[in-house]
Amino acid sequence: MAQITLTFPDGNQRIFASGVTAAEVAASISPGLAKKAISASLDGAHADLAWPITQDARIAIHTMADEAQALELIRHDLAHIMARAVQEIWPDVRVTIGPVIKDGWYYDFDRAEPFTPEDLGAIEARMKQIINARDPVRTEVWDRDAAIAYYRSRNEPFKVELVEAIPADQMIRMYWHGHWQDLCRGPHLQHTGQVPADAFKLMSVAGAYWRGDSNNPQLQRIYAVAFRNREDLKAHLTLLEEAARRDHRKLGKEMDLFHLQEEAPGMVFWHPAGWSIYRTLEDYMRRRQRGAGYREIRTPQVVDRVLWERSGHWEAYRENMFLVEVDEEGAKEKRINALKPMNCPCHVQVYNQGLKSYRDLPLRLAEFGSCHRYESSGSMHGLMRVRGFTQDDAHIFCTEDQIEAECANFITLLASVYRDLGFDQFEIKLSTRPAVRIGSDETWDKVEAALENAIRATGNAYEIDPGEGAFYGPKLDFKLTDAIGRKWQCGTFQVDPNTPTRLNAEYVGEDGARHRPYMLHRAILGSFERFIGIMIENYAGRLPFWLAARQVVVASIVSDADDYVHEIVAALVARGVRAEADVRNEKINYKVREHSVGKVPVILAIGMKEVAERTVSIRRLGETRTDTAALDDTLDSLVAAALAPDLRAVEVIARPAATVTATEDEPA
Repeated sequence: MAQITLTFPDGNQRIFASGVTAAEVAASISPGLAKKAISASLDGAHADLAWPITQDARIAIHTMADEAQALELIRHDLAHIMARAVQEIWPDVRVTIGPVIKDGWYYDFDRAEPFTPEDLGAIEARMKQIINARDPVRTEVWDRDAAIAYYRSRNEPFKVELVEAIPADQMIRMYWHGHWQDLCRGPHLQHTGQVPADAFKLMSVAGAYWRGDSNNPQLQRIYAVAFRNREDLKAHLTLLEEAARRDHRKLGKEMDLFHLQEEAPGMVFWHPAGWSIYRTLEDYMRRRQRGAGYREIRTPQVVDRVLWERSGHWEAYRENMFLVEVDEEGAKEKRINALKPMNCPCHVQVYNQGLKSYRDLPLRLAEFGSCHRYESSGSMHGLMRVRGFTQDDAHIFCTEDQIEAECANFITLLASVYRDLGFDQFEIKLSTRPAVRIGSDETWDKVEAALENAIRATGNAYEIDPGEGAFYGPKLDFKLTDAIGRKWQCGTFQVDPNTPTRLNAEYVGEDGARHRPYMLHRAILGSFERFIGIMIENYAGRLPFWLAARQVVVASIVSDADDYVHEIVAALVARGVRAEADVRNEKINYKVREHSVGKVPVILAIGMKEVAERTVSIRRLGETRTDTAALDDTLDSLVAAALAPDLRAVEVIARPAATVTATEDEPA
């Protein structure tokens, strides 16, 4: 009998008969491991304990302590168990696919009647019965024709289509969970009882077209979540509740920030309060970029297709572009233009005006560029994914030797901006050369090393994502962490020698010859719309005082105090604070509640006592107590707090130390 050599994680090797299973390997090590084993890895690929091993390999045996592998199996098995439960309750339902996704799985069903919340409860109950039955899980490899005949006999046309689509060189594997069978690559657990019965929940039902094509039948998709234990499930559900409480769409309505409507899908209608946040953030970014040596430009939104063809976007991105046909006077045919989906080709046009020297580099061009991209209606989500958006976009034209310094400067700027906006934690991922690429290995080595050196120089940790760079250059992605632990990919830094070549950008080097510059694509926020959505959710609507749309509301307790209210508002507005008067004939408690829902950071309540003493009663958002302070002191404090972080630093330097100390306590 042929023999194979298996290498274990500690480097030890053992010889086994060819065809041995990972379950048998685990049993040969110890009975305890055999009992705990759930799967194996063979040369890094996740494998079923029951699959025969027929060649030398590196092997690792996994138990429930191995979180990644355990969660994959739990969620994958539960997808099958759910499909089995559905067909046991409703035998006429036809099944399709049920992949594992982040935090759980989904399964698509072909059923005439829509699933109801009560149905989900019945499915969960049946699933727990199947789990408690501890039915064995087994697998077989089938002949293609036999698999097709089997599914046709069971009136499962979707499974027939899946089998027919499997490449000829791939095996067709069938899995049974008890009596119920499904087509699946695996791996799976050994019996249904290995799935924790109290660590999953069916969450929702949505419509989904078969294979994502609207020309195909519409199916019903059940989404679910699952974890290794009840505590992890409870923590996840708590997180979802908190995320729902912070939903920027809900808060945006409560705070009267923006809305979206069918007549302009994916386009934001900013209300005065929301636009105030937007402009404050834009002004802040403009100052930060100007201070970092960027020169702001503005380029057209509608550009002839000729430029998009030259840049390569027409071929690669046309389906996501909004096209505009124009009947040019005297032209024989319509001229086709496109709303720009990105800014980079236009920035090269600005660079190309006038011959550049190596002494002009690096040249940093920034634009708050309005872009439009066609997103499917199902993918749009409030401010987080829209069709019309504005980027804090910039492109740096530089030499190869300048890449490292420019990258380090960018990371330092990004970290400072994120701190100012309340995000102290972020991750960096370096995507390196893909298999299909342009440029020499020597150039790739140098550029990738430049990015790594830049990250190290700034003192940040990073992960490498091998092979995920663009075909023309590596890139950095920056993910920030919000208040409830969610990660958002916002910033990016990408090295591009390709676009300057396609669009004939060049400079005169020290040697007097013409050279192509590198183009560094970079953004910190990504898009203003999405980043504002992230901030709303991060702060649960309670934005920092300097960013708040309405920073102060001065509310009268009695109408005789109205003149003093207006005096205070006028003084605040004159000094740059966004303040409003509320002199409605309503009780002060009603006013406080209403403005608290609107997330106003500071409410100044004014009655006759305050008028007589030239004081204010201060109520800060989230606090139950009310403080009383002199008007002049309050005005100074609020004016200082209203400054953006970068301006506040300048103010601190410019003002005497004693005065600074008196205004450090920021409200909100």
